Amino acid sequence: MPELDIVVPVREGAANRELRYALRSWSAHLPHRQVWLVGYRPPWATGVQHIPTRQTGSTKYRNTTAAVRSAINHPDVSFTFILCNDDFFTMAPVVGELPVYHRGPVRDVEAYYATRGNGSYLRGLRETRDLLAELGHPDPLSYELHVPLPVVKEGMREALDAGRRLDVLHKRTAYGVLAGLGGTYMADVKVLTRAPGFDKTLPFLSTMPDSFANGAIGQHIRRAFPEPCQYETGRGR
Repeated sequence: MPELDIVVPVREGAANRELRYALRSWSAHLPHRQVWLVGYRPPWATGVQHIPTRQTGSTKYRNTTAAVRSAINHPDVSFTFILCNDDFFTMAPVVGELPVYHRGPVRDVEAYYATRGNGSYLRGLRETRDLLAELGHPDPLSYELHVPLPVVKEGMREALDAGRRLDVLHKRTAYGVLAGLGGTYMADVKVLTRAPGFDKTLPFLSTMPDSFANGAIGQHIRRAFPEPCQYETGRGR
């Protein structure tokens, strides 16, 4: 299978140490052709492709959706690409085809977030669920995991078009369900706290800004990838 591009929506104006270490992890463990930063490119980033986008959406979700649409519209991005966030860390080598993972039924994910009062995210989950039900998927799977996802351009275009009216579209879920991805169940790998009690054997990890900067998870990731890779200058390690 030919190597795919990695597409990463990047918010504006951040020093973004997480991205630096994510790039190191992909360089070491996630085979790819080239990396596309969509939105903002930090001044230390080198050897990457860049698609500037205006980040003026009413929500961060609209901004990331615009970034993904820019990537699927760009002729030089591979027809199938790997969608990542700037805080996705690949902790072990990916051998062969990148697996597809899901988070289980949306109804179970909804029940989890309903106990946390997560306003806009939960609203977007429910609106995406209702949209998918209207399109013939009454009990859809969730693909809102913090792990790399292989994406076919035309399938994602169809998902974004279907959810165009939603300001908090769960685009990974809309894409995964409408494209019929299936996949393997995985609990989410995002580590929210500074505590050391996370699974160090997981092939993928993700962080919050505080857990990366001040927590055991951030220390673990920085120790795993101490050296700069081809996508960064040596400054600001």
